[in-house]
This record gives sequence, structure tokens and C-alpha cells, in this order.
Amino acid sequence: MRRPPIIVMILQAILLFECVTAVLSGRPLQVFIPGLTLAISFAPYLFEKAVGIRLPSSFIVAIVVFVFATLFLGEVEDFYNKYWWWDTLLHFSSALSFGVIAFLFIFMLFEGDRYAAPPWAIGLLSACVALSIGAIWEIFEYAMDQFFGTNMQKSGLPDTMKDIIVDTLGAIISGTAGAVYLQGRHAGGIWLVYDSFLKKNRKLYRKFRRRPIDE
Repeated sequence: MRRPPIIVMILQAILLFECVTAVLSGRPLQVFIPGLTLAISFAPYLFEKAVGIRLPSSFIVAIVVFVFATLFLGEVEDFYNKYWWWDTLLHFSSALSFGVIAFLFIFMLFEGDRYAAPPWAIGLLSACVALSIGAIWEIFEYAMDQFFGTNMQKSGLPDTMKDIIVDTLGAIISGTAGAVYLQGRHAGGIWLVYDSFLKKNRKLYRKFRRRPIDE
């Protein structure tokens, strides 16, 4: 397994410290969330090995930071209640991220052939995937509240609708970004994410000829 980025190593050290502190202070139940977050932080490397895809360091940092913000900061540090915008920020960023990932995997199915389908169609499909994941999560929250008495939906319908609206916005942005990328009308910004992934996995996009991809 390759060496994690510095940011990931710092977050892993924080989580390990929290686990050790909880055990030494006689709070074994409070080890669960930091321990789970720490375990998930190694998942990207296992995913790489399992499916043969190389993830750019920026992808790994984004995944670990998101999990850290969702589980540890959100649940352990109670950011969901301390900051009203925390849940909204995470929903938007997750929809944006899932849209980017969906685009990359859908484009991979065509081996990088940008003529296999119109750019708008691939962008629309990736946005639909991102929005579907957001909808499934809302179903999960509802099920947890109904069967286990949790309060994941907080204010109920208003919270669910807010989350879906934010998910839709993030999905539209990521889908549009993907379509623009295929049309070649971009420079820097979010499109560097696409470039970095394609450079790492050039063999999976053999038909991609929009412009030379540096190794």
C-alpha cells in the first residue's frame, strides 16, 4: 500500500488518539465511531487493489476528509447541531463528488470514446446517478428513524426536501461539468479532477483522444 498523503496521515493520527483516549478513560463504547472512521480511511487503498484502478491523491484526501467530517466531526463533535449549515454542506459536496465519480465510471464504459454518446447524455446520466444515491440515503434515514427511533431526519419532511434540493443542485453542477469537459471547453478548476484521474488510468480510457494525456 502506498504512503497516504500528509493530510490523511494527520487525520488518521487524530482518530487513533481518540480511540486510545476513549479506551484509557474507560469509555469503550465511544471508540466505535473514531475506530470506524479510521478503518474507512484505509478503504480507498483496498478499493484500488481490488478493482485495479489508481486513485489520485486528491481523490483519497477528499474521501477521507468527507468521512472524517461526516462521522467524527458530525457525530462525535456534534457539528450537525452546532452548525446548521454542516449537513447542507456535506449533502452538496457528496452530490458533487458522486456526480464526478459517476461521470468517470460511465465514461470508462465507453473506454474514453467521447463520440459514443453525446456529452449532454453522459452528463445527464452522471447527474441521475448522483441524485439517485442522495434519494437512497434519504430512504435510509427514514428507515432508521422508523425502525430504530433515531432522529436522522431531524425536522422530518422539511429536512428531507432541503437535502434533496441540495443534492439536485450538486448533481446538476457535476453533470454539467462533465459535459463541458467532453466538449473540451474548460481550463483548470474542477476539470483538473477529471484530468488527474484519466492520467492515472489511461489504459481504461484508450479511446480518449480529446487531447494528449501526460503520464
